[in-house]
Amino acid sequence: MAEEVFGPILPVLTVESLTTALDFVRTRPKPLALYLFAEDRAIADQVIEQTSSGGVCVNQVLMHITPPNLPFGGVGDSGMGNYHGRSGFDTFSHLKSVMRKGTRPDPSLMYPPYTSLKERIIRKAM
Repeated sequence: MAEEVFGPILPVLTVESLTTALDFVRTRPKPLALYLFAEDRAIADQVIEQTSSGGVCVNQVLMHITPPNLPFGGVGDSGMGNYHGRSGFDTFSHLKSVMRKGTRPDPSLMYPPYTSLKERIIRKAM
């Protein structure tokens, strides 16, 4: 119970209230998945809004990893990034920013101090 569970045993803990359950989740490392069983949508929404996890299933388990275009991944200790479909491509890609300019010196208009004259010229140019 002190480590992440990866086995055929699923511990089930009872709690006195929703507040106790939320506190239990929030005071521990963020889980890879949060499985919530609730008939009341407002309670499900409250749990989703007040906790952080890699993914959430309401009234189901494991199914959040099956849709190939739905991002799957963790938060914090449970992992970084998302996998599957476009999310996986973006996670394992690096978008490199490149800015190019000519070799001519920049006009002094581009740099501080910004006088009222410079400001008027810049505003007219935009």
